[in-house]
Amino acid sequence: MIDISVILPTYNEKGNIIPLIKSIFRTALFAKAKYEAIVVDDSSPDGTAVVCKHAFRGKRSVRVFVRKKERGLASAIWFGVQKARGKQVVVMDTDLSHDPSVIPKLGEACRKATLAIGSRYITGGGMENSRRYWLSRFFNIYLRLLFHLPVTDFLSGFFCVDRKFILSLGNSDAGLFAGYGDYFMRLITKVKQAGGTFYEIPVYYRNRPYGESKSRFIPMFISYTIASLKLRGTDELPKR
Repeated sequence: MIDISVILPTYNEKGNIIPLIKSIFRTALFAKAKYEAIVVDDSSPDGTAVVCKHAFRGKRSVRVFVRKKERGLASAIWFGVQKARGKQVVVMDTDLSHDPSVIPKLGEACRKATLAIGSRYITGGGMENSRRYWLSRFFNIYLRLLFHLPVTDFLSGFFCVDRKFILSLGNSDAGLFAGYGDYFMRLITKVKQAGGTFYEIPVYYRNRPYGESKSRFIPMFISYTIASLKLRGTDELPKR
């Protein structure tokens, strides 16, 4: 049985995806666990899916899916969740900013809580890019005050959850996995609404070694602020 399915949404990550997957399976070997890597590629023009299929041809634990029409981070994650076979699901970025060695810790934390979150804002966490760290940290303080939830990183994107549980949430809410990183705010509130609990472990984000970041802080800040206010205006959030 597969212990953890690692969902890897990609777009133009040709230079990062191969070393990332190799690192994931080195981590699995060290942890004496069985992992699978699920690459969900949105038809990357740089040939991400092609190089990935070639590098891991014949390896059943690496599955590559290419989406022809659908686009977007959140919908790619949901696509991967539906293809997963593991007991637990881990979602992580594919630009090598997330450290695969944290995966076993997330899996262990997920046995203690409903949603295990890799947080940049607890002791031991952080980011190599100090400017983005502080901008993001202040925004997360705003989100914590807005939502009144015991979470420090509402935009983490590096997390672990029981596969059956997240399937039940996604199947009941078609809008949960939409947009970009703002899906994680909705996921957190859905978990709380379902009576779930949270467990955060420290993670340190490194700068991507290859390629350009797809996120731009100011447009994301505006988009996420609007999304958070809309979410706060619903009746789905827990009361204080």
